[in-house]
Amino acid sequence: MDGNYSDKPFGKNLKKGFLTLALFLILFSTIAVVSADDSYSISHADIDLDVLTNGLLHVREAYDYNFDGTFNGVYRDIPLKEGESISNVKVSADGAYPVLQQTTENGKQHLKIYLYADKAHTKKISDCSVTVYIEYQMKNVVTVFNDVGALQYKLWGEEWDVGVDEVSVHVSLANNTGNEYYLNPEDLTYSSSLNGSEINARSNYISNGKFWELLVLMPAGDFTSSPYAKHVNEDGREMILKNLKDSINSNNFWNSVTSILEALALVFVPFSLIGIYLKYGREPKVDYDGIYEREPPTNDSPAVVNAMIDNSTFGEPNIRGFEATIMDLIDRGAFSIKKENEDLLLTIEDTSINLDMGEKIVVNILSHFANNGVLNLSGLKQRMKSKDNAEWFINNFNDWKKAVENEYFKDEVKNRYFNDTGTTLANLIGLLGIGLGVVFVLIFMFTDFSRSFELFIIGIIVAAVSYFMLSRRDDIFGKWTEEGRLIYLKWTNFKKFLKDNSLINEHPPESIVIWKKYLIYGTSLGVAKSVEKAMNLQVPDVSMNDGVLLYHYYGYNCFYHSYYRAYSTNSSSGSGGFGSFGGGSGGGGGGAF
Repeated sequence: MDGNYSDKPFGKNLKKGFLTLALFLILFSTIAVVSADDSYSISHADIDLDVLTNGLLHVREAYDYNFDGTFNGVYRDIPLKEGESISNVKVSADGAYPVLQQTTENGKQHLKIYLYADKAHTKKISDCSVTVYIEYQMKNVVTVFNDVGALQYKLWGEEWDVGVDEVSVHVSLANNTGNEYYLNPEDLTYSSSLNGSEINARSNYISNGKFWELLVLMPAGDFTSSPYAKHVNEDGREMILKNLKDSINSNNFWNSVTSILEALALVFVPFSLIGIYLKYGREPKVDYDGIYEREPPTNDSPAVVNAMIDNSTFGEPNIRGFEATIMDLIDRGAFSIKKENEDLLLTIEDTSINLDMGEKIVVNILSHFANNGVLNLSGLKQRMKSKDNAEWFINNFNDWKKAVENEYFKDEVKNRYFNDTGTTLANLIGLLGIGLGVVFVLIFMFTDFSRSFELFIIGIIVAAVSYFMLSRRDDIFGKWTEEGRLIYLKWTNFKKFLKDNSLINEHPPESIVIWKKYLIYGTSLGVAKSVEKAMNLQVPDVSMNDGVLLYHYYGYNCFYHSYYRAYSTNSSSGSGGFGSFGGGSGGGGGGAF
């Protein structure tokens, strides 16, 4: 193996990371000061839910806003799980004249409500109180199991910009017998009652970042004809109550943890990370001062380059390496590709060529989804909606990653290029820091422990710094050997060359063969779009008969999107998490603008 590795010089990375965190904190403080002149609060919220026998959930919300300063209006974001939908949205207001803009994006229903002080819609609201009413219907929120009907719904979501002094809730159920309800977290509930088919509840103050959730269990017979409910052909009551009990026990456990851990958060975590970097993270100096590389520095495969340069964990390739491997196999004749109308068809051709274990797995994956040796790439994402297909793909994709790592990144190879002692130690400290930060936030903000705001800030900062440390590349607290550092710098400069169109314009390749190599390695390095842009400028009439180019222009990111479709499908267990804290529909948040 010719060797490579990660993607950013360490000293610069660490400085940039800490600088980014410092700037974020400064910006946060600045925003807090500036927003003091134009601020708002929500003094009260009314949530009214009607659970209909056809499975439809009728929602009515009312929010009492108090504006100090001049505002354009308010917004409301309502998350939608897969299969859920919102219809018949209506908005009105007391104290202002509303105009609604409604969009659905990123799995959320976004309601942007402009508020005017006059009927002609010419004056913004200023220094006033306004009650905003939102009404809508939701489908596939109620879940009907064989033995019980269930609704898990966030009455207040964790995405609100501000807290609320009080939430009043009224729920009308389909029948007046056999109903049960639970409100969590319990410390946010001021009072609640169930009278037949009516649930009434009031909350304590809920700060931003918290949620208040309702779980209702109803007789399954209430929903014998319910086309607008989600139906699950299994018993659900025992599973739901177990999940609920587990969540409550977990919450109580964290409530029992004491503030002795604060010393670890404030002293041990930061000073340990600094010590690890000073001892293990400083990179060796190498005799190399190149500005860029015009050719691939080594003969390694795209998957190997991806695992060394593009991924945060040394030796582990990602989905871009998988895409680049397909392009490389097209270039080598293992696959051919053509476009018919709107379909992109990949054909399994000569697999007798010399393939490593990872490439054989790639061929096997594509063959699995092919019909008579032909795979329609255009329909692959849709096929990943099947849980069986999604699970099979994820399992085999993970096998591919392990094959690349086992074949090219054995311990002796890793040690030749990289020392990960500091990385291992920093990961342990980072996990400890995140754990401490989560403990502070959950215990002192989500329980009856009335700790000061300073403790909350400590938890956020410790968790944020620790998360940054965990999400950084391996070469921040670990370090390259001299040989590895030289290879890394050369590949980084090659990536810079591919990414910088001005460099390619100054030194364009002379052959379409080189352009194809640029596209393949650009894909593995995450900069293929930059190569494409430069190629369009330099070779505007490039032929689309070439398989690599055809795949890039019409199939690029095909498996990238399919992977995340498969990952999402495989991760969702349908109803397996019902009853666990925070797993309900609705919620979301909102704010003012």
